[in-house]
Amino acid sequence: MIDPNEQAEDDNGQSPNDGQQAGQRKGVSLFGVSVEYGLHTLLWLVAEHPKRASSRDLAEMQGVPAAMLAKILPKLEKAGIVNSSDGINGGYELAKSPEDISVLAVVDAIEGDRKLFDCKEVRRGCVLFGGTPPPWSIDGVCRIHAVMLRAEKRMRSELEKTSLADLARGGRPEDFESQVADWFRDRATARETSRVTALKEGRRSPR
Repeated sequence: MIDPNEQAEDDNGQSPNDGQQAGQRKGVSLFGVSVEYGLHTLLWLVAEHPKRASSRDLAEMQGVPAAMLAKILPKLEKAGIVNSSDGINGGYELAKSPEDISVLAVVDAIEGDRKLFDCKEVRRGCVLFGGTPPPWSIDGVCRIHAVMLRAEKRMRSELEKTSLADLARGGRPEDFESQVADWFRDRATARETSRVTALKEGRRSPR
């Protein structure tokens, strides 16, 4: 007999109200959506084609805001992760091998060296200390802070040992990669055609 106070679970082991509860529990993530956009964008540049891609094309390909990607890519360029070039055939490309680009490098480039925890030394403020905490209460690193430091070290180690090449491995089938290459080539061809047409129209305009 099913307890009426227990919720039934679906085939995935989730209760009907899990989504609602998850929404209620949802908070601010440590790393923002810029990190997700940045890493996904770099994965498109791992392939041989496109050799270079504009931020607008990269944004359109994956359905992300072009304005945001235009802010992310300069940060990656400043960190030496991508290079950019101007002109009709310009755009962004990886500045180094995917094996040499760690997830941590991308995270730090986009978010800065963000700390997991900002200790405010609350332990000093006990009212019983009268503004002068005894040595035993402030000796060494705060125990809470110490836990957070260990957690941060492990997290950064995991991000550092994972490369862009690791993320790209086994990700997309070859036939899809061909479609991607064709799409970027078509975009480049369309821009070149538009440029040539504009030049011809300019020559025909009366002076």
